[in-house]
Amino acid sequence: MAPACPVPQRRISPHARQRGRASGVLVSPTTTAQASTGRPVPPEHLGRVIFITASAAMGGFLFGYDSSVINGAVVAVRDRYHIGSAALAEVVAIALIGCAIGAALAGRIADRIGRIKVMRIAAALFTVSAVGSALPFALWDLALWRVLGGIGIGMASVVGPAYIAEVAPPAYRGRLASFQQAAIVTGIAVSQLVNWGILRLADGQQRGELAGLEAWQWMLGVMVVPAVLYGVLSFAIPESPRFLIDAGRIDQAKKVLTEVEGRHIDLDARVTEIEQAMRSERKSTFKDLLGGRFGLLPIVWIGIGLSVFQQLVGINVAFYYSATLWQSVGVDPSSSFFYSFTTSIVNIIGTVIAMIFVDRIGRKPLALIGSTGMAVSLALVAWAFSAKTGSGADVVLPDTQGTVALVAAHFFVLFFALSWGVVVWVLLGEMFPNRIRAAALGVAASAQWLANWAITASFPSLADWNLSGTYIMYTIFAGLSIPFVVKWVPETKGKPLEEMG
Repeated sequence: MAPACPVPQRRISPHARQRGRASGVLVSPTTTAQASTGRPVPPEHLGRVIFITASAAMGGFLFGYDSSVINGAVVAVRDRYHIGSAALAEVVAIALIGCAIGAALAGRIADRIGRIKVMRIAAALFTVSAVGSALPFALWDLALWRVLGGIGIGMASVVGPAYIAEVAPPAYRGRLASFQQAAIVTGIAVSQLVNWGILRLADGQQRGELAGLEAWQWMLGVMVVPAVLYGVLSFAIPESPRFLIDAGRIDQAKKVLTEVEGRHIDLDARVTEIEQAMRSERKSTFKDLLGGRFGLLPIVWIGIGLSVFQQLVGINVAFYYSATLWQSVGVDPSSSFFYSFTTSIVNIIGTVIAMIFVDRIGRKPLALIGSTGMAVSLALVAWAFSAKTGSGADVVLPDTQGTVALVAAHFFVLFFALSWGVVVWVLLGEMFPNRIRAAALGVAASAQWLANWAITASFPSLADWNLSGTYIMYTIFAGLSIPFVVKWVPETKGKPLEEMG
């Protein structure tokens, strides 16, 4: 999926600097919030913490919905505007240009005006994009509205994980950070369910008329509902305590810390801990990332590798093109939409598994399990598609290969969801040292969006050339991710953000 881009604090206000306290042993929630059994004590208001996290993750829901909803409109857009595979790929992938813009802007804006206000801006962009995409005048303005929605996606992909990481108690950070990915996969599933429902109302025709609009226009326009809900929820949650401390609003920060971490913590010590961590940070630049054997620092290359491998296994093909993919191997449109929905349900199941185990067995073991499972599943899909016969509307798969393709495709999504879908979000939010976090996250995010764009834009043409060969390529990337994780990816399980690096 998309990059996890927590927004680090890169400056500290004069007011906060004046609050420097005598040095001593800092008491953090990870050391104070321990029961006699050694297990962390849940915050008194855990339900409130979950509500705050889920509200912030609503941006992830919109992210998933907007990313996947185009799946239901691909064939209709191609037919309505009479375009080929290359032009179609650009319309689908062009939203990723907006994503890159939104991701690049969100960090700086969030540092200036706060995380909550950035969420509201993203919600407004989602709303406008949904209306415009549903009522395009021509292909060019459909592309324009998708870019605008992409900006909202990019902003949400940055501010959501950042906010969650900053309000989550450290002992629960992995699981709460997973809410973002859970929201994304839920958004994907809901978009596919809505698309399938609209298609049925339109008698199975993507261009069938419903209340004066074609079915695909309704598919794109329904996103107005969750977009408005996201904006409303942003008024019900507090600002990040780190942003409040940076702005010198210490009393408000203490109130939020009590709300999310509990009354058992030493508030003065916790504020001091955050201040000292922020004081050691500064506005990092690309120059700070230089110095390694291959130009960049090794940890930066690891972040880029995580971002790129997550995309090069071809996961977004399953969400942008799955309906078209199944139709290309002889599945009827109604069934292809249903299989897209079942794939999304499997995606949710895998994400729940990851949420349960990411803080129990660690990030690296999950990544290795996922890489192995994805490599095997993709190899089976490639083998099944090699048996495709016919052309045009007469394409078919033999029964055995068709069954293998469907089952293996679902297992591919399952293994991705229980591993890389969550682990990369968590690792990119945790692994970079404070002194380079801002710049390193920007580079990793850019790499991920570029890899996402490359896969999304290339798939239609590659599939026309050789569908089985395309999946062999994805299989190779899944296999290569195994030694990459074993040799280079660090384990961040259980470490407070202030101790990273």
